[in-house]
Amino acid sequence: MMQTWQLYLSTILIWGSTWIAITFQLGTVPVTVSLAWRFGLASLMLWLWLGWRKLPVRFTLQQHGWLLLLGLCQYGINYALIYLAEMHISSGLVAVLFTAIIGVNLLGSRVFFQIPITRRSAGGALLGMLGVALVFLPELQSLRGDAKTLQGIGLGLLAALFASAGNLLSARNARDNMGVMSGNAVSMAYGAGTMLLVSLLQGHVPSIPLTVPYVSSLLYLAFFGSVLAFGAYLTLIARIGPAKASYAGVLIPLVALLLSTFFEDYQWHLSAFFGMALCLSGNVLMLRK
Repeated sequence: MMQTWQLYLSTILIWGSTWIAITFQLGTVPVTVSLAWRFGLASLMLWLWLGWRKLPVRFTLQQHGWLLLLGLCQYGINYALIYLAEMHISSGLVAVLFTAIIGVNLLGSRVFFQIPITRRSAGGALLGMLGVALVFLPELQSLRGDAKTLQGIGLGLLAALFASAGNLLSARNARDNMGVMSGNAVSMAYGAGTMLLVSLLQGHVPSIPLTVPYVSSLLYLAFFGSVLAFGAYLTLIARIGPAKASYAGVLIPLVALLLSTFFEDYQWHLSAFFGMALCLSGNVLMLRK
């Protein structure tokens, strides 16, 4: 069994690398089709693993209802909104908007699970959100108030809300003793099925581009970005709660930028270094016992 810090680090490193992989999925086929392929394939991998390990997958009708909600929020609507937001605004701005999940998770944990909001957790969340904003300061300074930008901002904030709902549902399911892997196998299938249904209703044929960039990024996102990363992240939620676990969302963009430095020639600026320092300080403050 992995230790908490290993789960946390795995989540950050894997999802930090998926930002580059997602760019190969955009514009090739409709977003809903790509998501149906991604989470359908991830669900299939999990079912094969569960079958190989001969692990039971038994849920009551009521539990299936909760897993359906999780699939809709976490693996359907949330990601569809993220992909659509990145078609309107930069991924950096989406990262800044997505840090709202930390504050929403703090409030949600207080309302639904009676987990108190301490000064330390609130301070850590504030430092993290401010740090990410500083990292992407040039993009924020060049922000325009046109309709396309405002639409992208709205989509990004909605994505954070649905992701938070998924986090809180995961915490609720963990308290109901639903296994992470078996629960993911079912909820990802629900999410993929929903995206497939939406695609068909929109008149899209669920085709798959047989190109190396698309297929390789799809496989990476399905296995590493979905099966492994969500397995680690939802286990993390069960152990330390959704508020602390969601702080990974602050450090994920930093990993993405480090990779972008090598693969996309990203140029660091002074505010980015200050922002990274704030993010790391907030991380220590948030997770310190």
